[in-house]
Amino acid sequence: MEDTPVKSLKSAARRGGIISAAALSALALASCSAGQVTQTASQVAAVNGAEGNSEDGTVVVRDVTIMVDHEGEAALKFTAVNQDTTMTEHTLESVEVDGTPVDIESTTLARDCVLVADSAAGLEATPQAEGIGCIEYVETSLPNDNFAYAGNVPVVFTFDSGEIAVDATVSAPQLPAGSFDREPGAESDYSLN
Repeated sequence: MEDTPVKSLKSAARRGGIISAAALSALALASCSAGQVTQTASQVAAVNGAEGNSEDGTVVVRDVTIMVDHEGEAALKFTAVNQDTTMTEHTLESVEVDGTPVDIESTTLARDCVLVADSAAGLEATPQAEGIGCIEYVETSLPNDNFAYAGNVPVVFTFDSGEIAVDATVSAPQLPAGSFDREPGAESDYSLN
């Protein structure tokens, strides 16, 4: 009978050790997982549009990209948002790409309104939110000044509240999924030769 309490203590110690090991393993795995989330949280797509804010923070532009289609037509793709907490309307007066004016109409944005700009084809391919929030879609175009894919070009947005200057990447429109089949051994239309 004397052995029973000793076995219980050994058994309890063993169970405690197993529980401690399991808890440490779970903690170690959680730590690795948290590090993974932190590492990937700041990563962005390979070709992500530029972004900028007005000096006073009232207006922001996001996803600024110069789009050059396969026929050589150029357009400026971007999203502008009025985030002025004083509820003031702001006007996009002009946009220039490397000193060349972008063909876009002057647009006034109320507080929390969004301006989505792209080529005619880009806007047609973009699902548009109707009756949700304050979103305006605007077509843009500009002369193709021998833009090179993956190059960066300065873009200046002039709003009534100030200028926003960014360096935008030149990109081709994304092809719709399943629309481009290349035969084995065929040369690509997009080769860098």
